[in-house]
Order: sequence, then structure tokens, then C-alpha cells
Amino acid sequence: MLPLIRKFSTNQIVRFVALVLAYASIFVSCLVFSLLLRFDFSVPEQYWQALRDWSPGVILFKLIVLAVAGQYQSLLTFFSFPDAKRLFIALGVVAAMEAVVWVLLRGQGMPPRGVIAVDFILSFVGLVAMRMGMRIMRERCIGKAESLLQKKRKRVAILGAGSSGATLAREIQTKPGLGLEVVCFIDDDPQKIGKTMHGRQVVGSRRDLVEIVSRLSIDKCILAIPNASPAVIKETVRILRMRAIDHYIIPSIDQLLHRKVTVSHLRHVSPEDLLGRKPVALDNTAISELIKNKVVLVTGAGGSIGSELCRQIALFDPTKLILLDRSEPALFAIEQELAQDFKWLSIEPLAASVCNKDRINAIFKKYGPHIVFHAAAHKHVPLMERQPAEAILNNSIGTLIVSEAASVNGCKKFILVSTDKAINPTNVMGASKRLAELVVSSMQKRTETIFASVRFGNVLGSSGSVIPTFRQQIANGGPLTVTHPEVSRYFMSIPEAVGLILQSGAQSIGGDVFILDMGEAIKIHDLAKQMIELSGFVPDEDIKIEFIGLRPGEKLYEEPIHKAENVHSTHHPKLRRLVVNGDIEDINSDLEALRDRLPEMTDGEIKAWLMTKVPDYRAAG
Repeated sequence: MLPLIRKFSTNQIVRFVALVLAYASIFVSCLVFSLLLRFDFSVPEQYWQALRDWSPGVILFKLIVLAVAGQYQSLLTFFSFPDAKRLFIALGVVAAMEAVVWVLLRGQGMPPRGVIAVDFILSFVGLVAMRMGMRIMRERCIGKAESLLQKKRKRVAILGAGSSGATLAREIQTKPGLGLEVVCFIDDDPQKIGKTMHGRQVVGSRRDLVEIVSRLSIDKCILAIPNASPAVIKETVRILRMRAIDHYIIPSIDQLLHRKVTVSHLRHVSPEDLLGRKPVALDNTAISELIKNKVVLVTGAGGSIGSELCRQIALFDPTKLILLDRSEPALFAIEQELAQDFKWLSIEPLAASVCNKDRINAIFKKYGPHIVFHAAAHKHVPLMERQPAEAILNNSIGTLIVSEAASVNGCKKFILVSTDKAINPTNVMGASKRLAELVVSSMQKRTETIFASVRFGNVLGSSGSVIPTFRQQIANGGPLTVTHPEVSRYFMSIPEAVGLILQSGAQSIGGDVFILDMGEAIKIHDLAKQMIELSGFVPDEDIKIEFIGLRPGEKLYEEPIHKAENVHSTHHPKLRRLVVNGDIEDINSDLEALRDRLPEMTDGEIKAWLMTKVPDYRAAG
């Protein structure tokens, strides 16, 4: 008994005892008053005796039923219709049991039947009155606190009078400590304008935003439209910036799935919200058929793409998820995250380099993965331009080693993560990834394993990409460095890129390359200006933008499709399948021969060799 008591704090025990006494007092009072009403306040002595004999058992039974109904754990100062419904059912069960006992005993030694019915009604009314009284007291206390904070609170307009906006408004209203006051709602639905929610009116649409902000002296605006298009967000943010109004946004519908909207979810608008197109929806059924009950290997599992691949793969219940990365800290981080979020999942973290042929072969023989997602790669253009041997070793020869191990050990599918920089490359990194694509395509001719490549543009927020670089430069007070006023890139978010990889794996039939319809390319100069504005600054006034010139190997724009590739549609409207027109050169033996020579070759010799194997490659300088 003592160990059981020790599980509860002193406050919890005191609260429980107080509730038992309060409930018991109400039940005693209701029984006495019920008997008085039944006999017009002139009760024969025999029924008082019957009540004294009967009431202890009835009250004890009521207290037990309330415990089963969770009435000792509920927050007493919050009371709504569902709470009243649970009380009604609990007391109804007690009354029904009393009636059954009365019938079985034919009322001997018991109060009259009418007392049972009246007691049920009075007990329900008494408990509801108690709970409502506590709620009213709480709200009055909150009202006093609000009046004290009235002068300090920020006036808030919520854009979006839907369920997310309503939930957010309610939370703000019940938490005066936030220092916020919901003044109004703004919504484009004409049916909602003029209506009220939580005591606040929908005063107009976004078209009236400037007038509303000025007239009502709004300090902050919260975009509570989880399914809003990038165009809507972009235009709204532009208007708010013109009025110097602080603004926040709640996450997207996917991010809010299975989560209640709260103030803690608010964030400033990010560049990911402004891609200029809606995120691509996935065919989860096809992806589930690819992953479920399979052993899946992800190389480069600790990287930006690899780690997100692991998170999304885990959602589809693989038999085992093998994480492979040569960075021990990155591997440990993703392994710990997955172990916490997917406790049922069998995870195998392996520290290894894709360039270690013996180690890779041993891993494939031991675990026999059904599917391989090859995301391990060097991807930083200027860095690889200064060390081409490392780029070819990791990106090209590493791909050859892993793909051959997959083929020899009966792997069902092998998906290479590639890049649009592989097309007509002007840098070593792009050329090395083009070689990796050629390796994967040539492997298809000699094996039953299905090989495919997935090619996409820049990934927002990935390690070393332009977004984190700009954020750091803004934090340092600028300037933001842009290579050229006209340089442009295709962009996608990390989850979107990984979704494309999984979707491609589900649709691949072998020897194909997949690309996503990413809309229009975005100028890096425009992106820099947007990021400065989203941070609350004025471009070229508060924070400068400097043009530093194209770095070695960089070009003004990327091309996602090679001239020798034919474009085919797929089952997914935003996914394109590319097939090479003509024979593919078998590059594998050349790479094997190159591996031993690499340490002795100069950078110039390596680039010259690359130009012979990737005819479209034009070395910088």
C-alpha cells in the first residue's frame, strides 16, 4: 500500500481527499432533500431510518462510479457539455442500479422509489453547479488579470476564420500571460464576414487588410490558413511589410496532422512558404507497397537528404532500416531521433564509407537489403572544384561499389540521389554525379536489380545550401553575397525532395531517371531580398546585397534534362521519367582502373579524364 501512495504527490492526495469530501457532501444533501420533497417536508421516522441504512452504500457506490468516469483527474475549472454528459451517464448508471436493487428487495428497508429519481436529478444539478461555479470563479480571476494587462497587450488580427484560427483565438483568450489580445478575424469567405467567433467579429477580407490594420490599430497578424498557397502567403506578407506589421504563420496542414494548434506552433514566414507553387502530393499507397516489410538501406543517412529519407521511410513500417554514414556524430544523431520517435522500428546504424569495398560487401551479405537509397555524396561545388579526386572517389566510385554490391547480393531496387548539376556540367561535382548516373544506368544491363536515378534542384535548408548561408549572413548584419544578378536555381523543400525519391522508387521499372516538375526557376537575388524582408529589414538599406561573381564551376542556370533523354509521363502528374536515347557507355571498368591512379594524378589530369568520359563537361578556367 505504501509504495502505491508514494507514487502520488502530497498535493494530489490532498486534492483527492478534498474532492471525495465535496462530492460526498453534495450526495448526502441531495438524498436528504429528496426525502424531504417526497414527503412534503414531513418524513415518517421509519424512512429516516431507511435512509440512514441505505445512504452509506449509495454514496460509496457513487464515489466509485465517479472515479471510473475520471472525475477526480479532470480539471475542475474547465467544464463543458462533454463533461456534463459524462456526469449524467455516471449518475444514471447509479440510479439504474438503485432501481434494480429496489425491485429485487421490493423496497424493504429502503426509501420510496421517487426518492431515487429525485436524488438522481438533484445530484446531477449539484455537481454541475459546483463545476460551473468553479469555472465562473476562474474566468473572473482571468478577467481581472486581463484588465491589469490590457494596456500592455498586443492587438492581434487572425487571418483565417476556420478551425485553426478559432482554436488559436481560444488559446490566446485563455492565456493572458501571452500578452496578446485577439481583436478580429479576417477571411476571404463572404459567408463568414460579419459573423463572430469567440466573441470576435470577422471584419473583412484580405482585400481590406490595409484599412483594417489601420482602423483597428493592429500590432500583429497571424496567418492561420494551413492550406494557403504560396502566392496568397507572399502577397499577404508584402502588404503586412508595407505597414511594418509583425506577422507569424501556423504550420502547414501536413505539419499540423494529429496535433492541436497552439501558440507554440507559430513561426515567422520562411522562404519555404514562398516557393511559388504548392508542395507536391504523394501516392502513399505505392510508397507503402515499396517499403512495408522490407529491409531498407540508406547511405549518407546522417545528411540533410539521408536523414529525412530515414524519417519518411520509418513511417511505412520497413522490417529493418539500416543507416549507413561515415560521420559518427551525424549517424548517432539520426539513430537517436528515430529510436525516440519510432520505438517499434528495428534500426541498424553502421559507420562506414561507401568507398570501402570490402566493408560495403560485408554489410550487403549480412543484412541482404531489399531496397537501397544511395544518398551518400559530396555536393558542395566550390569545395569539390579544389579536390576533384575526392569528388570522383566518393560520388562516382562510391556509387559503383554500392551498386555492384546491391546487384551481387540480390537487391530488388537501387535508387541513386542525383542533381540537376549533372546535366551539361561546368564543375567537377556535377561531372562526378553524371558519372554516377551513367554507372547506375549501365548496371541495369547486367542485373535483375532495378536501378534508377532521381534528379532534382537545390534543396531549401540542406547543409551548405544558400538558405542557411543567407540566414547566417543576416544574423551577422550582412552583407548577403550573391554570385550574379541573373543566377537562378530550381528549389524544393527537403521533405518534398525526399518524397520525390520515394515516389520514384515506387514507379521505377529500371534504367530510368526521374525529375520533378519544380515550376519556374527562382533568381537567387530575389531570394536574398525576400529573406532580408522576412527578417524585418529593408534590402540594400538595413542589409546590403553584394555581387561577388560566379565561382569556379558555377553557371547562371541549371538544366534538369539532358539533350539525349526522352521525357515520358508517369502515374504521378508532377513526376517525369527520362529515358536515354541510344546506348549507354559502360563506364564501370574505366572507374575501376582510375581508382588506383587517382592519388598520383594532378587536378588538371583528373579534369581532362573527366572530359573524355563526360563529353558535355566543360572544366572551369
